[in-house]
Amino acid sequence: MIKRQLLIFLVVGLIAVAIDFWIYRGLIYLGLNGVNVSKGLGFIGGSIFSYFANRYWTFKQQETRSGSVVRFMIVYIIGLSANIAINSLSLIVLYCFTDFINPQEAIILAFLIATIVSAGLNFLGMKLFVFTDNPVSPSSLLT
Repeated sequence: MIKRQLLIFLVVGLIAVAIDFWIYRGLIYLGLNGVNVSKGLGFIGGSIFSYFANRYWTFKQQETRSGSVVRFMIVYIIGLSANIAINSLSLIVLYCFTDFINPQEAIILAFLIATIVSAGLNFLGMKLFVFTDNPVSPSSLLT
């Protein structure tokens, strides 16, 4: 079952990443926001899609379980924070190597690094905390 969930999660994730990337790049291209705000808005757009696709398709929850939306928001706020921070730090590091990589490639690479890390955090959070019959309490993860 976890293999099926992981495979579907990856498909949903790829679509959510595409939504994230289109919003992120579109806002940067249009000059409407800075990089961090654009990244955050892209992530939020992908997250909205992700909630419904993962709820109905990946984890097959037809009913809204008590607190699942709040738990999802907690997981995604943590994921969003990690995503923006890692994207920003990656850009700082990658811009140090402008002799080897151009700024456009750096933006794409930083996006991919941030996405991979936050996707792993999000899958674990959804599997153990959001879309489960017995959610793991956050305090039990610390002990």
